[in-house]
Amino acid sequence: MSSDDRTLLLIGATDTHLERAKASGLRIVLIQHPERVNPLQTGLADVLLMADYTHWPTVRPLAEAARQIWGVDAVLSLTEGGLENAARLGRLFGLRGTPPEAARLLRDKAAMRRHLAAHGCPFTVESEPVVDRASLDTFGKLAGYPFIVKPTGTTAGYGVHRVDDEDGLDAAWQHVERLRGRHTDHGTSLFLVDEFLMEAYIDGPEFSVEGFSHAGRHTVVTITEKLVDERHFAELGHALPARLPAADRDAIVATVTEFLTVMGLSDGPSHTEIRLSGRGPVVIESHNRGGGDFIGELVRAAYGIDLTGHAVAWAAGTGTPLPADPQPLGAACVRFLTGEPGTVTAVGGTEELAERPGVLAARITAKPGDRVRPLRDNWDRLGFVAVRADDTEAAVARCERLIGDIRIDIDKSN
Repeated sequence: MSSDDRTLLLIGATDTHLERAKASGLRIVLIQHPERVNPLQTGLADVLLMADYTHWPTVRPLAEAARQIWGVDAVLSLTEGGLENAARLGRLFGLRGTPPEAARLLRDKAAMRRHLAAHGCPFTVESEPVVDRASLDTFGKLAGYPFIVKPTGTTAGYGVHRVDDEDGLDAAWQHVERLRGRHTDHGTSLFLVDEFLMEAYIDGPEFSVEGFSHAGRHTVVTITEKLVDERHFAELGHALPARLPAADRDAIVATVTEFLTVMGLSDGPSHTEIRLSGRGPVVIESHNRGGGDFIGELVRAAYGIDLTGHAVAWAAGTGTPLPADPQPLGAACVRFLTGEPGTVTAVGGTEELAERPGVLAARITAKPGDRVRPLRDNWDRLGFVAVRADDTEAAVARCERLIGDIRIDIDKSN
């Protein structure tokens, strides 16, 4: 049977995901949220079904109908809101993919913490659910300060709040009350903020681990270092391969490999966030998808590995496992643009940057007239520059130089 005779059911997708899937030669049936449909996706998908792909009672009958009409040889999602339902469909149809139990544990941060604690894993942290105002005070006395309060089921740093001392408990409770019961209000509205989790704060540099699992064998493709500012939860950039001593790299690889096994992830991509603390690597959170923030393109530039394309091929049964220890061909970095609160009045400079050697992409997402909010999470960033270079040091330095050539004028008076 040729690729043209096989059907991939894609649960939600970015434009890049759909482009890579279409390039595989498979017939693409896309279930996409009406808010996310655009002309590019309409043109690329062989079959487009518009529905809320986060809602299982809606997705299941649509998927079953698609299977009856077009056949379904593989089910895949690479976007946060579709991961659990894609796993459930894979189980329902008897297809290769992430077990739904693993997808649920990775989506629900509180469930993940309980699971790791039940298995006695040393790379987790003390945590408790936020029940009421008093539970914040109790946790502070138990775990100490600072500690983190965050929603259990959102992404991109949305709603994460740091409590530095007892004086910050009232503000933390007000934060919980303000967000609980609402959908995320910027970047995406697909996630409902319902439960909150308290976690002990872990100090140390931050990394993410880009991995892929093949029938239970976990390959760490690369370790990515995060460029951050401790004053907020927005990530300012990513660089790979991370500049790490061999011993630290080995410790992170061992931790993530054990973590993925404990979580039950058997097949597909993973993006696991780590802090390298004084007691060793600690898992902050993880996802059974590739990393966002242009990380997939950085991996492609530095390693020659297309993780999205590989995810499609592996789900469809046409891919072969990645090498156990992929070696980089170079390095890559992405640096995000930020600004002071106000109103954007003019932007420019990306056209010139895009023509320079080593530049992978230069984009401004802000437009004249947009309001710039105080920087709190990843949705508050204004654009990015991504580059490749011979080594990570050079890639980071190149990004830092180039962002100065981008113009984002902001009127801070209103």
